[in-house]
Amino acid sequence: MKVFCGTDIIEICRIRKSLEDEKTGTSLKERIFTPQEIAYCESKKNQKYQHYAARFAAKEAAFKALSKQIENKYSILWKDFEVVNDEQGRPELRVLNNLKTSIQNIDLSISHCHEYAVATVVVTT
Repeated sequence: MKVFCGTDIIEICRIRKSLEDEKTGTSLKERIFTPQEIAYCESKKNQKYQHYAARFAAKEAAFKALSKQIENKYSILWKDFEVVNDEQGRPELRVLNNLKTSIQNIDLSISHCHEYAVATVVVTT
């Protein structure tokens, strides 16, 4: 068994600025986030950008943890990773498409405050 870890931190204001951009905001949102992630974040009203940023950081952390195991890392899409919440509200990372093949277990931890969002992903193969 091998263990891989990835961590990412992002300023929430950067995500907000990118998603509010009149020219690219909607297409960027739809390129990075799944419909389920968008629905979840939009339901958070005043804190939606914190949740978008946390999911963005989770996807970046997942890429960092998995990039050495995937032959063609340039074939990975943002939507190959999806952050969902379980029944207790804990975040889980779903790995979609064909990226799952060698993953035995994947753990996600995310956190955010007013200015930053951070995520850590631990993968065992």
